[in-house]
Amino acid sequence: MASAVSAKSLTSDPIPTTLWQMTWPVVIGVLTLISFNVVDTFFVGLLGTDPLAAVSFTFPVTFSVVSLAIGLGIGTSAVLARKRGAGHEEQARFDGLIALGVSALLVAILSVLGYLFMQPIFAALQAQERLLPLIEDYMLLWFAGATLLVIPMVGNAVLRSSGDTRTPSIIMASGGLLNAVFDPILIFGLGPIPAMGVQGAALASVLSWSIGTVLVLWYLHYKGLIRFKIPERAHPLNSAREILSIGLPAAGANMLTPLAMAVMTAIIAAYGAPAVAAFGVGSRIESLASVMILALSMSLPPLISQNLGAMQFERVREAYITALRSVLVVQLVIYLVLLVGAPYIANLFTDDPEVARLIRLFIYIMPLGYGMQGIIILTNSSFNAMHEPMSALALSIVRLFVMFVPLSYVGSLIADIQGLFIGGVIANVLTAAIAWRWFQRGMRKQRNEEVA
Repeated sequence: MASAVSAKSLTSDPIPTTLWQMTWPVVIGVLTLISFNVVDTFFVGLLGTDPLAAVSFTFPVTFSVVSLAIGLGIGTSAVLARKRGAGHEEQARFDGLIALGVSALLVAILSVLGYLFMQPIFAALQAQERLLPLIEDYMLLWFAGATLLVIPMVGNAVLRSSGDTRTPSIIMASGGLLNAVFDPILIFGLGPIPAMGVQGAALASVLSWSIGTVLVLWYLHYKGLIRFKIPERAHPLNSAREILSIGLPAAGANMLTPLAMAVMTAIIAAYGAPAVAAFGVGSRIESLASVMILALSMSLPPLISQNLGAMQFERVREAYITALRSVLVVQLVIYLVLLVGAPYIANLFTDDPEVARLIRLFIYIMPLGYGMQGIIILTNSSFNAMHEPMSALALSIVRLFVMFVPLSYVGSLIADIQGLFIGGVIANVLTAAIAWRWFQRGMRKQRNEEVA
């Protein structure tokens, strides 16, 4: 399968056209994958409020592992794309192989630690004792298969670094489709397959990850994008260090999100299981509503990195501004759609009146800040593409722990859960303004370094 965008076109073709060609396949892939994750929540919701609340409690923990995988993918894409932009193709192929091995090892270590400390982690999240058996049923299988999650994610980053966003999107969509097929079969049972409840939802994920791992490794080998041969003056430790120098801060920045979510979950837990269940549903709706943001956060960095490698700074600035404008327009349209559909969405996920009311409240308020959140996320991914991971980490800290959590908590004190949601929106607006100015300063630094 040919790449939709060649490495050469990233540094020469018109920015809007190139960004669109790179982004639309990712939009389809992410939309399909997240849609089926929402389907996953839907099927678990059919089991009742307690299973839905139990799986909602797992989200901060599972997203910690996913965030590590995302961060390692960011580091992989930034390093490989910049080397390809500078013409160092053989080094990029070797670094891709190192990235896969290092990522699998780190996720395996994190999963073991998560398994060993499972009970104190969920106790700290204020999970009710009656929910703990359901949480453990889900997490035991999830941790066991987590290494199979990271390989497709980092493998897709290797593909994106070459300008190929179409193949990663197909792999993502395939995984989401398989998960949606496996979910009802394993959760409710079919023929000789017993009903496994929430454990079936975890097993469905692991099976889809396994197939994705096989697909991405085969395709990377087939396209020659990973190479076992060590190039001249290269060393595995140097390659790993270079990837981790961006990947670990990026992972740290991403892992701040589930940490903030854990704090938010603990705050919301004071309002009872219906509030936790509604917040879990709202978080998945947010993921679905943020498809364009997520897609651009994957397609924009290779474009920025390759143009930085080729020292084309005006193209970097144009790509960033084009992405931001696109996000603001799309998120406004999405908010209007959610506003109209809120009652139907709430009734789709639950028949509990209180959970439905809180889902509607979430939809009416939180998506108002998604456009601003998009500016923050794209600035963050741009910093990583510019090999400025500490700026990305600092921006994440400001967004989550200087703005989002404190302002949400203050809002909850003033106006209960409605105030909590409003505080989150205000936090996104303030942080987006900071992110814009921070990026301008980062671009000036890049120019000065190249001149020097």
